Amino acid sequence: MAGGRQAEPSAGIIDSQSVRAAESVATTSRGYDAAKKVQGTKRHVIVDTLGLLLVVIVTAASVQDRDGAKPALERLRDWYERIALIWADSAYAGKLVTWAKKHVRLTPEIVKRSDDVSGFVVLPRRWVVERTLSWISQRRRCVRDYERLSEHHEAMALGAMIILMGRRLTRSAYPKSP
Repeated sequence: MAGGRQAEPSAGIIDSQSVRAAESVATTSRGYDAAKKVQGTKRHVIVDTLGLLLVVIVTAASVQDRDGAKPALERLRDWYERIALIWADSAYAGKLVTWAKKHVRLTPEIVKRSDDVSGFVVLPRRWVVERTLSWISQRRRCVRDYERLSEHHEAMALGAMIILMGRRLTRSAYPKSP
């Protein structure tokens, strides 16, 4: 394959993003993320090392990252057998690491931020998923959750990535003329 990579990824990166919910979203599927001060839903995404979306799960914003990660990791295991390593931030540390090793045969590696650094710091591997979340948020329908069903919001996030990947493929198929 192009770039000397295998067709199926062997590693992934997981993170979540809280999104404000519109009035059309049912109150039963909304929650409050106290850390971000957001009333709405939360996207749990797993991407490959290039930042291409592998899995997206939408839950209430009140769901903890490690609790939302379980169905996402199960879906990842069902769809991608070759993946063995998952990078994550410290919100996924603790019991999720042992659960992932035991139930879905994945090895989560927690990428921690140094305590002696203040302000913004680019963390190895973690910046890739942050960039993907930014790409998804560039689409109007993904900035805020307007969907009545979480499956519809998941489809919107997948659609945003399909548009991005389609543009990349088109750009590489038709190089610039001299």
